[in-house]
This record gives sequence, C-alpha cells and structure tokens, in this order.
Amino acid sequence: MNENEIHAMDTKVVTVPLGERSYEIFIGSGLLGRIGDFMPFDVAGRRIFIVSDTHVELYAQNVKRQLHEQDASFCDVLVFPAGEKTKSYESLIRLHEWMLENNVHRDSVVIAVGGGVIGDLAGFAASTIMRGIEYVQIPTTLLAQVDSSVGGKTGINTPLGKNMVGSFYQPSVVVADVDVLKTLPRREVLAGYAEIVKYGLIGNPRFFEWLEDNGQGVCDLIPEVVAYAVDVSCRTKAAIVQEDEREAGRRALLNLGHTFGHALETAAGYDGRLLHGEAVSIGMVMAFELSENLGLCSREDVSRVEDHLGAMGLMTNPSSIAPGLSTSVDEMIAIMQRDKKAKDGKMTFILAETVGRAIVRSDVPDDLVRSVLAKFIGVSVA
Repeated sequence: MNENEIHAMDTKVVTVPLGERSYEIFIGSGLLGRIGDFMPFDVAGRRIFIVSDTHVELYAQNVKRQLHEQDASFCDVLVFPAGEKTKSYESLIRLHEWMLENNVHRDSVVIAVGGGVIGDLAGFAASTIMRGIEYVQIPTTLLAQVDSSVGGKTGINTPLGKNMVGSFYQPSVVVADVDVLKTLPRREVLAGYAEIVKYGLIGNPRFFEWLEDNGQGVCDLIPEVVAYAVDVSCRTKAAIVQEDEREAGRRALLNLGHTFGHALETAAGYDGRLLHGEAVSIGMVMAFELSENLGLCSREDVSRVEDHLGAMGLMTNPSSIAPGLSTSVDEMIAIMQRDKKAKDGKMTFILAETVGRAIVRSDVPDDLVRSVLAKFIGVSVA
C-alpha cells in the first residue's frame, strides 16, 4: 500500500524530522491488521524479534503472523510480565541473550508491541545489541502512543531511580492504532490522558481548553476524538524533539510534573500502586503549586489544573495512593537530587507561568520545595 492509499484511509501521519534519523508516526483505526503496510523496509529475509508483555501478547502474535506471511526469515515473540518492574537489568539481559541465541544480525529488527515499559526496554536493547539495530514502536497504551514511543528515549529503571540507564535512539517508525486502546482498563486510559494534558499545559493553551471540553470523549475512546488528541500530542512532541533531540534545552519542558512524579514512583517501589501517568498527574499539580509559591502563576491556574485532572478521575495528591505511600520530605529530596535532570545535586523543575506557558528553572529555593512536599505528603517541615 502506498502513501497516498494510507492517507486516503484517514490515517494521520506525523513526521519526526531528524535528518537521516527521520521517521513517521501513523495514527488511526485498524492499523494493526495491516502492519506490514507501514514498515519502512522490506521484511523478507530479515530476522524479526518481537517484544511484548502478558497483557497484549495476542496483538504481538497477530503481528508475528503477518510478518511470517511476508517471508521474514525468523520471527518470534518474547513476552515479559506486564508492569514497571520489567524495566530492569534482568529483563535487558534476558532480551539480549534471547536475540543472540537466535542469531541476531545487524539487519535484524526489534519490534516493541506494548506500552511504555516494553517500548523503553526494547528500544534500549535495540540500541545496544550489535552496536545498534533498527526497531519499530507499536504502542498499545494511550500513554505510549502520545509520549514514550515518540522521541527516542529508551532505558530501564534502577533501585536508585527511574530511567537512570538508557540511550537516545530513534525508532524506524511508530504505528499507533487507536482501536487497541479499547481493551485498556479505565485506569490505564486515564494515566495516558495525564500526558496529553501535559502538552496543553507546557505550550498550547487552546489545546488545554479543548481538553476541558472534550477530555471525556478522549477517555471514552471515541475514535475521532482520541485520534485527534494523539495527533496533536505527537505533533507537539515531534516539533520539540526536532529542535532539541537530546534534551539540552527546550525538550526538558516535556518533563512537566516528572521531577515530583518520578520521585513518587521510586518511593512507591514500582509495585503497581502508582502508574506513571498517575504520578505525572500528581507531579503536575505539585509543579503548579511550587510555581504559585514562587509567584510565577496564579492560584486560579493551580485550581484550574487540579480541578480538571480531578474531574477526569486522575490522582492529584499522593494521599490517593492506596495502600498509602510511606516516605518523608528528606527521602523525596534525596531521590529528586539523583534525578538525571539534576546537576551537582541541584534539582531542575519545569514550572508554569500560566496554563499553556512553562519554563525550566534550576534555582528554586530548597525551603519552597520542602514546603510543597510537606503539604502533599503530609509531613511537616522541621
């Protein structure tokens, strides 16, 4: 199927323009059933390594059948347990060894079929095996479709922090079929929605206004509504990645809510109590709270963000985590100082001047950070 035929079927196409590393993101309904149409290379004769998890193994097997029909010389699926704990050294070693045992070559391809965990793990494995082979992202969660599958960040977690080991490595193509989202639990959909809200908050106030009117339709997975939200999110991220691929400047804006959020995830031990998008939702409210304490944004801005996220059913405070999170201000500060965005222990925050305009700051007084942490985790400041 040629590009004109793809466009004719109402498939949205977003280009991530990075010179020789440029690639396309295809967004639409029914894409998984014709996955071979979107491969930017000839599958015949190539060894294909599909990585998936227990929640979406059926989708991975569907991809496997289609690529077998296109004469891949080897095509099999390695399935990991679903969940954040799969983003580990142990999983990376298992994936590397599986590929080596099955004669991976430099023209082999890794295909990630799953959410952000699988995409990050498979992408990191592809970037390191044989000094780098091609990989394809087929994101099956809303969060992965709008964020983690795009931009080339890959990696694994460690006990000391989230995404602390990884690489910048762009995929060959991203195929986002919004139909697969229909099998997601509501909680997973909401977690992805938090990342969509982020794009409005950092630089697109009109999109945030649209979400205030249409967010329910996004989370109800009305095909044309969710496809629009995925499209806007991907276009926003593609433009930022084009300008700052390796996060030396503006790309840091994409981390709104993540400094607080990643610390909450680490404190929770990646045990399933707190999904990444839920942590980002709480973290964005905390970032707006800190911004208001610094005199950057208004109290109305804080309330507007908190009210919208809460109305959609997202967590806006760590007190919503069940069972409760056992941590302290000092523990949270220590985790945040190890964050990869920190420099010499100085924390970097993405803060808001208003809804739709964010900035990067590394000069936030420590006592204000502690005050916000104390308010949200329920521990007083000495």
